[in-house]
Amino acid sequence: MLILLPLLATAQGKSKIFNGKDLSGWTVHGTEKWYVEGGNMVCESGPDKQYGYLSTTKSYQNFELSLEFKQESNGNSGVFFRSSIEGVKISGWQVEVAPANQATGGIYESYGRGWLIKPTAEAEKAFKDGAWNNLKIKVIGDEVTTWLNGVQQIYLKDEKIGKGVGFVALQIHDDGGIKVRWRKFKMVEM
Repeated sequence: MLILLPLLATAQGKSKIFNGKDLSGWTVHGTEKWYVEGGNMVCESGPDKQYGYLSTTKSYQNFELSLEFKQESNGNSGVFFRSSIEGVKISGWQVEVAPANQATGGIYESYGRGWLIKPTAEAEKAFKDGAWNNLKIKVIGDEVTTWLNGVQQIYLKDEKIGKGVGFVALQIHDDGGIKVRWRKFKMVEM
């Protein structure tokens, strides 16, 4: 039995969703800029200054995703999960990525109920302005938990999320002047 435990853990579904070289496995939605530079995925406002998304070509149901982000300019962004898109109208749930004290790690339902939960002011102190931040998102059934730099931001149990299906996507907000770097993606499907 002891030999089977490592095999089960390995079979759990670790997948590499970003190769550090190009955007293989991802789809660009909109006219905002998405590119790879120095092993980092970068999103940057384009000339239209509109919403833009970069979605995985694969859907993810139950998973734990960790990644690092660094905001170089403004930085209003997000990580969508169990989402779908038409043009640049995305439907699903976003884990907010925003400047300090603007609800990073909270859950927003796009084209639906709006804010479902925001982190407490105390939890938001985990945010590191101008530095790399580690974001971890765990989605199992109808439960979502987020952590920022090891500090739990939210826990939410939501029936509608439990029924959701779709991809993971990164967002760049509208209004222009935004630049965010992303790296160290680790996806474990459960």
